[in-house]
Amino acid sequence: MTIAGILFDVDDTLVDTKGAFARALEAVRAEHLPHVPAERDPEILSHWRTDPGGFYSRYTRGEMDHVTQRRHRAALLHETFGAAPVTETSFEAWDALFWGTFERSWTAHDDARAALDAAVAAGLRVGVVTNAATELQERKLKVAGLGDLPVLVGVDTLGFGKPDPRVFAEGARKLGIEPSRAAYVGDEPTVDALAAHEAGLTGVWLDRAGHRRGPDYGGHAGPGAGLQGDPQDPEALRAAGVVVLETLAELPAALGYGTGLG
Repeated sequence: MTIAGILFDVDDTLVDTKGAFARALEAVRAEHLPHVPAERDPEILSHWRTDPGGFYSRYTRGEMDHVTQRRHRAALLHETFGAAPVTETSFEAWDALFWGTFERSWTAHDDARAALDAAVAAGLRVGVVTNAATELQERKLKVAGLGDLPVLVGVDTLGFGKPDPRVFAEGARKLGIEPSRAAYVGDEPTVDALAAHEAGLTGVWLDRAGHRRGPDYGGHAGPGAGLQGDPQDPEALRAAGVVVLETLAELPAALGYGTGLG
């Protein structure tokens, strides 16, 4: 069936959130983990992005608020890297440095603007479905130069987020099309692409070079539980029905509305 619309994830799909986190965590390491050498910055970044305590997932399930999940992640980060415990009092300064640096570091990926323009030029409806708060993502997109893209569904819209199939269905409904005529593009193989596929959309995993999370990220519960081996294995995802791309420039050819962006 012909695709009539595309729903996009924001973080590490349109906006270089990994890069923003890297700069924020470098600032945190220098100020709050001075005993940790700069050479370990990639480990610190990987710890934050893989969220081994599962706190962000709890946030997306509506079990805690955004600041609380961040405080728990900060505490686990300090514990893991042998730093002073994070208390409710010390977290205020910690978070001011982390979040302030993070917000100042928001930039769009080089291929994001062209991908959105190409989709609109082809007559497709476009919008965002995200596991962050709507207002936060609207600000992030505006700062990144993508403020014309509407945020249709945030984690606050239904009170929970992806991979719940109702989230994708609501995104398609707000685009005004059936799920079967919508594609969802995201950087997480199971929570984004496979979950969208299982919800009846065309699921697209954007496997950007250098942007995968740690080994076996994605787990084996929920979407991806039936995958054999690493849930970040492109061939396993393709076998499960997911479209796998390395750049947004590949979207028109992959979804059948063009052959390229230039």
